[in-house]
Amino acid sequence: MNEPGRLFSLKRRLLLALLGAITLVWLAAAAYTYFDARGEINELLDAHLAQSASLIVAQAGREFEEIDLEHAPQLHKRSRNVVFQIWERGRTLRLRSANAPQERLSVREEGFSNTAIGGKGWRVFSGWDGERRFLVQIGERDETRREIAASVTASLLAPLLLALPALGLFVWFSITRALRPLRTLGRQVAERRPDNLAALRIDGAPEEVAPLVNSLNALFGRVSRLIENERRFTADAAHELRTPLAALKTQAQVARGAAGDAERRRALDNVIAGCDRAHRLVEQLLTLARLEPDQVGAHEPCDLRTLAQQTIAELAPAALSRSIEIELTEGVPVALDGYPGLIGILLRNLIDNAIRYSPGGTTVRVEAAYAEGAARLTVTDEGPGIAPEERGKVGQRFYRILGSGESGSGLGLSIARRIAEIHGATVGLEAGPGARGLRVTVAFRRRDD
Repeated sequence: MNEPGRLFSLKRRLLLALLGAITLVWLAAAAYTYFDARGEINELLDAHLAQSASLIVAQAGREFEEIDLEHAPQLHKRSRNVVFQIWERGRTLRLRSANAPQERLSVREEGFSNTAIGGKGWRVFSGWDGERRFLVQIGERDETRREIAASVTASLLAPLLLALPALGLFVWFSITRALRPLRTLGRQVAERRPDNLAALRIDGAPEEVAPLVNSLNALFGRVSRLIENERRFTADAAHELRTPLAALKTQAQVARGAAGDAERRRALDNVIAGCDRAHRLVEQLLTLARLEPDQVGAHEPCDLRTLAQQTIAELAPAALSRSIEIELTEGVPVALDGYPGLIGILLRNLIDNAIRYSPGGTTVRVEAAYAEGAARLTVTDEGPGIAPEERGKVGQRFYRILGSGESGSGLGLSIARRIAEIHGATVGLEAGPGARGLRVTVAFRRRDD
């Protein structure tokens, strides 16, 4: 395993793996060729020994004194490694080749045998003539057979051995060429300016590199969107914070220059109200900023109806102060997998908006139920509602409908839409019953989707 932070060369690994595999295959082929050639050569030479012995047996009836072996020419370089003996009755040596030993080549009198004479191995074939008078033994040195097998193997494998460096060079060239797109890709990334998040080119890239390039391009796209959102968020926040801060400054100046206690108290009350609005705006800005990253934790099972009950309990005092009733329709628990904290923020923003824009003496209805196998949340108020042409804009950051008569930052629905997006849910806006008020519906995905 590589040490942390230690890099390795893919090219070197591929070269070592391929050349190592080729070398092992070559060695295995060499070993197989050697032993296979030795086996074939042994069979051939055994046949030669048996044939030579049969010829000698056929001549065993001649007078041995007429045969001159001492001055017999050596017709082949390996002929001195082949010897024969003729034993009468198997006990008296009557004839032998010039290079044959004095003792019997083998104690065996029929067929092939392996023996050692003077510390050297021999392959011996023994046979009798037809009258079983003469025992003929013909032998060959094992060393000669091994030399022949090694020579044949070397002749067969020498071209492969010479081709191995050429094959290694070809493998090196092929790997270098195949890895060129990776080096080009690395050079493209290294030479980029920090603000350049354009997609990388994959012209001529192999199929295996395309997923990496596509993943990098997708990452650049996400980073670009996050940076753009951050810039827009910073600009919008600065713009929205400027107004309440200016109002606070104005009311503080009024309080400082007030002639009477009543005027001073009224100005200070306005300062406190302005601080509350600024506090709410900052909280919503921080909430919206925390929703920007892609990773917000892990899903866990939760009950939408229980979360709605908790949120209604938190907002009940604000509703009572405006003579507004919050009603949660009856129903069964609505289970879903999500982020309970974020869903609670979504509920709080939707119900709080409904309270703020509803006239006194009306009811805000909250419903959590299953619809078509999926969890669905509905918040309905009896306020002025939103014109159809405005519904596509109210989810934008800091967008507020003119003439609504309510203070706010225009972030409530934007936060709700972002939380719904994180859960794969959709937010729909429509008129309430009797074309009165506004109904906001959040439709979550089915649990098996």
